[in-house]
Amino acid sequence: MRDFTPIVEHLNATRAALVAAAEKIPEGRWKESPRPGSWSAGEVMAHLAMVEERVIEGATKVVGAAPIPVPLWKRAHLPVWLGEWRGFRVKSPIALDPALVVERQPMLARMGQVREGTLGFIEANRGRDLGVYRFPHPFFGSLNVYDWMRMIAYHDARHTQQIREIIEIFHS
Repeated sequence: MRDFTPIVEHLNATRAALVAAAEKIPEGRWKESPRPGSWSAGEVMAHLAMVEERVIEGATKVVGAAPIPVPLWKRAHLPVWLGEWRGFRVKSPIALDPALVVERQPMLARMGQVREGTLGFIEANRGRDLGVYRFPHPFFGSLNVYDWMRMIAYHDARHTQQIREIIEIFHS
């Protein structure tokens, strides 16, 4: 059984950095794309909320059943810290729901609710070994639930960089 404390600390730190960056986006430009083909800050945040909700739905589903044995060779995956690196662009397999792109304050409130759900999932499963529960990530491979929780934090960090890039474009 692993200690969730470092994962929760990472989740909290990356979310604080994300919110701090999001609050620097000029109010009237929250839903404005910084350049053609790029997401607005509002779209980035809606994407993050959607992905985190999906991860927790998947994790809840797999831990609600008996763990399925996965051979060692199928457990190999790319390191989840690569989720933070913006050296490559990937198209999200989860289509963005435009109805979820709302103004900054309602979006930040929603992000808080989503994170409360994530922390609630962690707390509810704190006494269990979640390393035996796995489900596939579309780019990284088969991840256990601990890796998925870390992935949420790295995903926040990746998109914090994107929000900072938007800020730079708007201020140039």
